[in-house]
Amino acid sequence: MRNIKLLIEYDGKDFNGWQKQPNKLNIQGEIERAIKEITKEDEIELNASGRTDAGVHALGQVANFKTNSNIPVEKFPIAINTKVKKSIVIKDAEEVDERFHSRYNCKKKTYRYIINNSEYGSAIYRNHEYHVSQKLDVDAMKLAIKHFEGEHDFKGFKASGTSSKNSVRKIFSTNIKSNDDRIFIELTGSGFLYNMVRIIAGTLVEVGLGKIKPEDISQIILSGDRKNAGKTLPPQGLYLLKVEY
Repeated sequence: MRNIKLLIEYDGKDFNGWQKQPNKLNIQGEIERAIKEITKEDEIELNASGRTDAGVHALGQVANFKTNSNIPVEKFPIAINTKVKKSIVIKDAEEVDERFHSRYNCKKKTYRYIINNSEYGSAIYRNHEYHVSQKLDVDAMKLAIKHFEGEHDFKGFKASGTSSKNSVRKIFSTNIKSNDDRIFIELTGSGFLYNMVRIIAGTLVEVGLGKIKPEDISQIILSGDRKNAGKTLPPQGLYLLKVEY
């Protein structure tokens, strides 16, 4: 049996997240439906590096599936792309070792959160970024984000209902870039808790507004108290940028 690894880009605004759900449009189900049609196989299971929520986007999601089809691997992207919604694009496909699993073999993930910091926001990009009209102190945010680097217990940066019992995660690198009125927050880590990136981004906005001092971030992490961190920012500004193995 062959194991096919896909590199996937999608616009999350049309979907109820990655995971299959009955009677709801989802990315996993949409791609699986296309693969079944192409391979003529009824049992196709697409395993992603991780589930993204409704409204969250991806530029570099990775998923794999097993098949007995003899379709050349380079034909899968164009074949799948002709059968899925235009808001999904398979960017690449490769045949990998049978033991490869997109989730379990993942070493690093990079997420990006985009903030529009102009006065009025954007009509065109409103579903692809979060608007903050008050001017943010980007330099303070750059100081604050460095406190998230390293291995920490991020209990105070997870949403209620998180299934994971272990809240210790390692963040390898962080970065904040600004371009005109847009601010790009990037985090690379071993893994992330439910809503963790959106809560970190919300906390950095509080720093940018002067409500939290950059040097207070370490103590907020140590407190493990969700109430000390910032609010959970909306999903439309979040992107799964890259997955590394």
